[in-house]
Amino acid sequence: MARNELRPVVKLRSMAGTGYTYVTRKNRRNDPDRMILRKYDPVARRHVDFREER
Repeated sequence: MARNELRPVVKLRSMAGTGYTYVTRKNRRNDPDRMILRKYDPVARRHVDFREER
């Protein structure tokens, strides 16, 4: 069974420059632009913005 392309897998990379990433899914219909989420970066040991990579 094929995955639906309405909710693709996206990689979120830390904007702190540590190279740490999260992997999540997003709804393209609700969020057509790049996602920016504030999440915990264990390398920097603080909450930073994570931006969607393409």
